[in-house]
Amino acid sequence: MTIDTTEAILDRVAEAITEVIGTDHSAGTLSAGTLLFGSLPELDSLALVELITVLEDRFGFEMDEDDINAEVFESVGSLAEYVRAQVG
Repeated sequence: MTIDTTEAILDRVAEAITEVIGTDHSAGTLSAGTLLFGSLPELDSLALVELITVLEDRFGFEMDEDDINAEVFESVGSLAEYVRAQVG
């Protein structure tokens, strides 16, 4: 997978997060190092379910419930890497 594709996935994941948690955060302020679950109060368990649904719809994969863990949702970058692995 090329750098451009990796960056495009990162951008699309950031856009999905912004869509789910609201406009207080813009996709442009989320970077690969932005911490997620436990760091963004808006990303509670209900928002997490919504985010998973948005990502599955947008990228065309189904997330295994074993993959819903702190490692995958540690940061925007770790989530984008997980998505890249699923679609790549």
